[in-house]
Amino acid sequence: MTALVFGWRTGRFTAMANLLQKILARMNSFRERRREIAEVAPLYCPNRADLDLERHLAEALAWEKRAQDAGTDRGVSYGVCFGGDFEESYPETTGYICRTFLELGTLDNNQELVDRAVAMGVWEAAIQMSNGAVIGGMYNYNASPAVFNTGMVLLGWAALIRHTGEERFVQAARRACDWLLGVQEADGHWVRGNSMFAASGSTLYNVKAAWGLCEAGFALDNDDYVQAAVRNAEFCVARQHENGWFPDCCLSDPHKPLLHTLAYTMQGLIGIGKLTNRPDFIDAARRTADAQMSIMDDTGFIPGRQDLNFRSAAKWCCMTGSAQTSIVWAELYLLTHEEMYRAAVRRVNRYLMARHDIRNPDPRLRGGVSGSWPVWGDYGRLRVLNWATKFLIDALALEKRISENG
Repeated sequence: MTALVFGWRTGRFTAMANLLQKILARMNSFRERRREIAEVAPLYCPNRADLDLERHLAEALAWEKRAQDAGTDRGVSYGVCFGGDFEESYPETTGYICRTFLELGTLDNNQELVDRAVAMGVWEAAIQMSNGAVIGGMYNYNASPAVFNTGMVLLGWAALIRHTGEERFVQAARRACDWLLGVQEADGHWVRGNSMFAASGSTLYNVKAAWGLCEAGFALDNDDYVQAAVRNAEFCVARQHENGWFPDCCLSDPHKPLLHTLAYTMQGLIGIGKLTNRPDFIDAARRTADAQMSIMDDTGFIPGRQDLNFRSAAKWCCMTGSAQTSIVWAELYLLTHEEMYRAAVRRVNRYLMARHDIRNPDPRLRGGVSGSWPVWGDYGRLRVLNWATKFLIDALALEKRISENG
């Protein structure tokens, strides 16, 4: 009996000690969060009155150049923690920054941007895994293949194939496409080969990787690649809810997905739909895009997370996802010429520019786009990200095109 009482008392004491440790840890975390908000967040300080589109576009491009030049390779740095330095290059996003640089360089007759894009593509080919996949995470991280990252780099390689015709890009793209087909399920879904950073089974946004596969299929004149991309898009659309919401579509919380990954899904469907003349894919993306229009407020704020009824599940903005949604609305305007899409582009872009620091004396921060707004929001917390910056470039360039051409 004494042993039982002692054991009960000891167990109770241990449970209370564990509870106390948890409370103290939460208090310390809260104090650290308050300290960061007070001391670190002010390092990024936009001028909300400066809405000069050309200036914001130029500063974002200049930041991406510095992010490419910061390391020892020709990839683009993942980003910068406020008060820190440029991080290692990020293969996934370098792939689609390559495409943006090549498109803008060709459009503006800017050879520097074209040369930078080619250098990105060469670097991507040099670090491609032996099985043809692109690695997940930053360069030199614990290397593992990733379906999504492979599709993103294919967007860059496909553009380079069209522009240069160089065999090294042809071979790299073909190997990547073959790997994607090799791990694809019969219904078009990808279960094998998903990144270690993705929530298990929550990768419906892989349809954007399928867009990269589709682009490569057309660049390589290979219908097998195109049809594999179409199968994935069909798989994605079949799971869309009637109101436009996509389940299992988030890096971390499939029930309250990031706008970022919802927007990836819209972008992938529109990209494949345009290439393959499938209006049903575009219509599916449009349902989601229209729902985003209804949830955006008068300032251009869109919640960074949303539930299955498109109700706000976060008080912060995912700057990346908002810029991507602007791109989707711009694409829909170019397809439909419906004024509501152009108006939505202008509203959300003004929200983004008002929160884009282009006056910072620190060149590691100036022109980069923060992960969240406020900057201590949960996505890319207290950090500027290369892909957030890339999507703002795309969003502003598309608004400029719409304004100039009607």
